[in-house]
Parts: sequence; C-alpha cells; structure tokens
Amino acid sequence: MLLAPAAFAHAILVDSKPASGASVPAGTVDMTFRYNSRIDRERSRLTLIGPDHNEVILPLTPVGEPNVLEADPIVTTPGAYVVRWQVLAIDGHITRGDVPFTVTGH
Repeated sequence: MLLAPAAFAHAILVDSKPASGASVPAGTVDMTFRYNSRIDRERSRLTLIGPDHNEVILPLTPVGEPNVLEADPIVTTPGAYVVRWQVLAIDGHITRGDVPFTVTGH
C-alpha cells in the first residue's frame, strides 16, 4: 500500500522588505514579508523592536496576497531595528523569525 506524504507547509520567510541587514531612510518604512505558503493573517503578527528595545505590534494591511504580511510604520529615530515576525501557516504550525535593519537619518 502506497501512502502519499502529508502536504505540510510550515510558513518560511522567502523575501522581506526591508531585507535583512538593509539600511532605510527615516520616515514611512514599507514592510512586506512574503512566505512560501498561505498564512492565517488574523493570527499572525509583526513586532517592531527599536534601538531603545521598545516593542510595538504593527497594524497589518488588512487585505492582500494570502502569503504576505504588510505594514507601513513611520520610523523617525535612526538606529538599529528588528522586525520580529510570527505567522500561523495553514498546517497549523507557528513559525517565527527576526529581520534586522537600520534606519538612517533623513
């Protein structure tokens, strides 16, 4: 008897804007995080961690591609930042990761 393997698809980050290690100018930062599978937008989040280590959960764009999270925070303080992402994939598994980037002056 042959059984097909279950089609589990943990959500893996395949592309981000800003990219890991990127430098972006202060102001509105367009953030786009693309995953390899559909995600549950309602149970996923992006958290911005600033140079002062304060954490802010970013409001997500309410609609979009089923495998993308987007936000557009205004970031005015230069320094080292991290976006901590957490997504729930359609297989029911949560995956997490960090994308560090730098905000430069105007």
